[in-house]
Amino acid sequence: MTPDSTLAAAFDDERERLVALAHRMLGSRADAEDAVQEVWLRLSVQEPNSINHLPGWLTTVTGRVCIDMLRSRRSRPVTAIEADLPEFTVSEDAESPEEAAATHDAVGLALLVVLDSLGPDERLAFVLHDIFAVPFAEIAQILGASTDATKMMASRARRKVRGAALPSDGRQGQRRVVDAFLKAAREGDFDALLQVLDPDITWRAYTARGVTVKLGVTEVVAAAERGVRASVVSRRVLVNGMPGVMTWSRSGAPLSVMACTVRDGRIVDVVALVDPRRLATMDLPPCPPPGPTDGETSPG
Repeated sequence: MTPDSTLAAAFDDERERLVALAHRMLGSRADAEDAVQEVWLRLSVQEPNSINHLPGWLTTVTGRVCIDMLRSRRSRPVTAIEADLPEFTVSEDAESPEEAAATHDAVGLALLVVLDSLGPDERLAFVLHDIFAVPFAEIAQILGASTDATKMMASRARRKVRGAALPSDGRQGQRRVVDAFLKAAREGDFDALLQVLDPDITWRAYTARGVTVKLGVTEVVAAAERGVRASVVSRRVLVNGMPGVMTWSRSGAPLSVMACTVRDGRIVDVVALVDPRRLATMDLPPCPPPGPTDGETSPG
């Protein structure tokens, strides 16, 4: 290997890839940055001549650091909100031809939610092989398992991901479902809500106090019924490139952002951010003036 300055430059060339890998593993950009910083600390104390192939070494160490972080996270009774919440990118949903033709990561948020349900070893095997094309033999070395066992882990993870609630409707179909949800919530039409929400819907709300999870349409509709008298402005927006919902107070302050996963004409999963501190740090669309598709409602 070359002197320390050259090693640092080589690491910087790999940093973006390592952060992307760690982000898929950990579901948090902040945690991914921490993991990659730990990798750099480990690299900085290595003898340069002891590393034959730097990209492979970095992938291995990043995988092991992420595995350790996931296992530690599962052993704690409470996980910090920043460690769990996937990043949101929110923009206007103008339905322009240019925007409709743009390429978006349609399953990014939903995939992160699904990956969080996998065991750490399954998650690593799936992410490294199916997303980053790392050979099973190399993944097996990271996990300390046989190649056949690693293949089985990835296969189990793949089945879970394929059977999970990833978006299946086209964007126009998703827009129609989200609009129907907004209309039903605004009008307090709970029969209509039952039609647009999947019976087994999962609703995760990230608040300033932590994470609340509601399972099943009865829980979600009951929560909507309790809040129907709250007067807020709501509108369909794009959340990570897919139709979602944002709400504002009547004074124009952002109240919530909701990423909706639509499957077979119904909302099957919602990830909602309702933490004012987090919302205040985000680049969000301004509160719109009332229009045909805007109004007062209370989802979130």
